[in-house]
Amino acid sequence: MTSPVALDPELESEPEPVKAAVKLEGRSPGQLMWQRFKRDRNGVICAWVVISYFVIALAAPLLVKLSGTDPYTLYGQDPTYMDKPVLDDFGLPLGWFGGVSGAHWFGVEPQYGRDVFAMLVFGMRTSLFMALGVTTLLMVTGIVIGLIGGYFGGRTDYWIGRVTDFFLAFPQQLFFIAFMPVVTAFFVDPREETPTYFRALAMLIVLWLLGWMGMARLVRSTVLSLREREFVEAAKVSGASPWRIVRKEILPNVVSPILVQFTYQLPSTILTIAFLSFAGVGFVEPTPDWGRLFAAGSAYAQQDPAFIFFPGVALVIFVLAFNLLGDSVRDAFDPKSGR
Repeated sequence: MTSPVALDPELESEPEPVKAAVKLEGRSPGQLMWQRFKRDRNGVICAWVVISYFVIALAAPLLVKLSGTDPYTLYGQDPTYMDKPVLDDFGLPLGWFGGVSGAHWFGVEPQYGRDVFAMLVFGMRTSLFMALGVTTLLMVTGIVIGLIGGYFGGRTDYWIGRVTDFFLAFPQQLFFIAFMPVVTAFFVDPREETPTYFRALAMLIVLWLLGWMGMARLVRSTVLSLREREFVEAAKVSGASPWRIVRKEILPNVVSPILVQFTYQLPSTILTIAFLSFAGVGFVEPTPDWGRLFAAGSAYAQQDPAFIFFPGVALVIFVLAFNLLGDSVRDAFDPKSGR
């Protein structure tokens, strides 16, 4: 009988340490979109440009205070500033490129001598936040009407479609010009000056009434393709209410086209507001506005072409950046669309 052999403890094989289980985490569509967007250099740059515009608009009073000017003072006609003339005998800016100087960073307006920098930043404030309010109202109205028509269908969708067709029949640009004076005259005596806040409210109403149809049709077409999907049918079988199905199942799937449409709608609304002011039915003197700056620039085009340079460049950069941002957002949600 053989005796058992003692094993050397050092020679015994030690069990390998159990590796920590790798935690796998799924990523939501929003997280995937954000990761794709961060890799798009052009989109990130355009996003920072757009954000900087809104920051400048918010900080307009502070920036104007730092420059030592304001958008309402007539520096060429105010006796207080006659010791520092900014206009010549013909009403044209003194100095280089429209009167650019340390006191007036972007020059001055011909005939009146108002500071262009102050008018521009306050004009951006007026146009951007007015357009943001109008666009938000358009988006909400279009989303609600599109969801109702697309989900319920039948007679509801038919009558909503006819109402949409009715509003689409109006020639928007001509109707803006014709209807704006009617709206203001209906509430304000034509012999009195229309308050600025009321002009803003009238523009908001007109732009809202004639602008929600595109968003409604986009949402409706998307909902029509979603309401027959398996996950919606499963929610119906489980006894979910229509409100819960729309809110939990359908609405999250239309976020992508809504965001993309928003990035295109906002610069379009800014151009429309500028057009109304340019045509004389939007904001008027002395309210600073992008459109009013272009209207004044067209009058000074031969005398002082430099007056329109800074407002024009600022508007072009903003619209271009926002349109490119819309393309980047679309590609982030749907990578195949950019191929």
